[in-house]
Amino acid sequence: MDSTVDSLNNAYQEFVVAAANVLEAEEIYGAQKTAATDAALENFKQRWDLFRVACDQADEFMESVKQRIGSECLVDEATSSLAGKPGQSASTGLPRISAVQLEQMSKVVRWLVIELQHGSRTGASHSHPSAPFDARFSEDAAQ
Repeated sequence: MDSTVDSLNNAYQEFVVAAANVLEAEEIYGAQKTAATDAALENFKQRWDLFRVACDQADEFMESVKQRIGSECLVDEATSSLAGKPGQSASTGLPRISAVQLEQMSKVVRWLVIELQHGSRTGASHSHPSAPFDARFSEDAAQ
């Protein structure tokens, strides 16, 4: 995470310096188009692009962290691994499930979302051929 923050900070600082150089060149040469103003503008554009790339990378990093934290919290809640911690409610009203069951259900949900996004053409079947079958789930046994 430190490298992401450092990269974003460096890109921002270089962008600010490039913006200042454009303003200085404009102050010195006024409205005249010179090699110095063109170079300052080109450098500014490059630094802007690099800053945007650094922002995108930082955003992607933050999204992956949010997803990882959400997944870990979901697994902890579903497998009741938080139950033994002091100060937290041990009873959620949900039956305990294993991490394997949670992963299988997650895959099924992902396939259903994909089918819904693409529009199920068959209409009759809601199961995907590569969706895992687990006889422990009564829903799977009924298919």
